[in-house]
Amino acid sequence: MDRAKARSQWENLCCVLQQSGCKVETIDAVDGLEDMVFAANQIFAGEKIGYGKFVVPSRMRYASRQPEVSYYADWFRARDYRMIDLDYADDYLEGHGDLLWHPDGLRIYGGYGFRSTRGGVEKFSAAMFEMGIPVVPLHLVDPYCYHLDTCLCPLNNEAALIFPGAYSSEALASLHKFWKRVHLLTADEAHCFMGNGIVVNNSYIAPHITPQLEEILHQEGLSPVIVETTEFEKSGGSCSCMKTFLP
Repeated sequence: MDRAKARSQWENLCCVLQQSGCKVETIDAVDGLEDMVFAANQIFAGEKIGYGKFVVPSRMRYASRQPEVSYYADWFRARDYRMIDLDYADDYLEGHGDLLWHPDGLRIYGGYGFRSTRGGVEKFSAAMFEMGIPVVPLHLVDPYCYHLDTCLCPLNNEAALIFPGAYSSEALASLHKFWKRVHLLTADEAHCFMGNGIVVNNSYIAPHITPQLEEILHQEGLSPVIVETTEFEKSGGSCSCMKTFLP
């Protein structure tokens, strides 16, 4: 890994997000926890009227990443987010890597099969049920798309970008029920993290764009913004993996 290049790419992503109208908050790095940079995974953040802002801490599958969670939980706790702690037992759940809000906030999609377990998604679903928020479980079957945010990107309330080969037949049929327009990525596009984009203020921030994807974005009123993430792709992540939107 080229550390200087990685730093430059991270700073460029922060700059692009700010130019797109976002305020960027950061968390202090911890020695030995290099994967903290993938800030989508350690918690799930949300807000519910009558309940306020809340966070569900993750349980990471790999032992090397499990210590990251407490630092993120402390960061949110210091900012008065309510903590919803789940009894995971033998299950795993990896935050916004596998849990994605529908843009209108009326439901959550929960991926499982590689990093998160079905039991983890079910326990999360039970907690969300108490707030009246349904969770749609989605079984992932492509090991290159081990997190849901690599193969599902909501573009707006009516349209989503997906890689169909990432899902079981049941999960794929379920997805189609919730979107008026479903745009399909090829395997090559998905495996190059083109579905791991960030949608913000009419922009689609991604590491690569093909003519087909550019046409899809044009149809949905989005402009592509390319941000190089080659150093982070070596660890299996890209743009969306490196952020969590705060409610």
